[in-house]
Amino acid sequence: MTQVAVVGAGLIGHGIAQVFARAGHHVRLTSRSEASLERATGRIESNLRMLTEMGSITRQDADLTISNIDPTMEFEKAVGDADVVFEAVYEDLDLKHDLFRRLDEACGEHAILASSTSTFTATQLGSATGHPDRVVVAHFINPPYLMPLVEVVPGIGTSRETVATIVDLVERAGNEPVVIKREVPGFVSVRLQMALAREAISLVQGGVASPADIDTVITTSIGRRWATAGVFEVLDIAGWDTISAVGSQVLPDLDPPSEVPTLLREKVERGELGIKSGRGFYAWTPESAEASRQRIARALIEIGKWPRDEPAGVRVESSGEL
Repeated sequence: MTQVAVVGAGLIGHGIAQVFARAGHHVRLTSRSEASLERATGRIESNLRMLTEMGSITRQDADLTISNIDPTMEFEKAVGDADVVFEAVYEDLDLKHDLFRRLDEACGEHAILASSTSTFTATQLGSATGHPDRVVVAHFINPPYLMPLVEVVPGIGTSRETVATIVDLVERAGNEPVVIKREVPGFVSVRLQMALAREAISLVQGGVASPADIDTVITTSIGRRWATAGVFEVLDIAGWDTISAVGSQVLPDLDPPSEVPTLLREKVERGELGIKSGRGFYAWTPESAEASRQRIARALIEIGKWPRDEPAGVRVESSGEL
């Protein structure tokens, strides 16, 4: 089995470690603090306990997953003999450049360096190494053990072998890789999410609807629909003539894409960051935050049990030209 290392034991890092440990790989999880590793281990155990209680995995699966994870603060020990290293540290380019320089020195010449970044490109990260052919973005969606998607984004210098290896590794772990053809900030999933978030914030800012009502609109309509079919399949069914007619009325009235909405900037300046600060568009307590995480996770587990069929229409490959 592939020797996997995960650098960063936070929200995404511990989930990536869990994914590959459950798939049978030996995983070394490293962080700069013992406390961070202890929190990560506790989260993984909690995740596995919930999955076991809901019948998604067996107790034996959970025990094997835990036994495959080796938490360590020794950086060189964690990455020295790794076949693949997944970087999952804070979204700061200087920090990531420094880490990739260290990885380039500490890892074997065959090791693939994969970043879980949602912001930076493999070309940017590979520039800090002497082996950009072995650097790739593997963007997992939180939580990685419930959300199948992994956006695999090669840089200018990334080799085809590197991409193929990551795609195969991700598929065999039970996740679903999508290879992004061209580097753009935010790739696909983040850009779609930010486009929706921008308009939702603009609607609140304009007094059109409350955050709770907008969330209700999403969870009781398009959110449920998108859980079973993507935007192109749904709108193919609706008819693009209808969408064009609706768009001619709505698109000119959408918030322009040129800047972050004022309301969002003001909230960040006030420290209203969401669950992490106790207030965002909602007020949060530790208890309500945990209840929300559990509710979303359980819903995702149930959605994951649904059969995933191919669209009934004929798949047409686009040339990328309009």
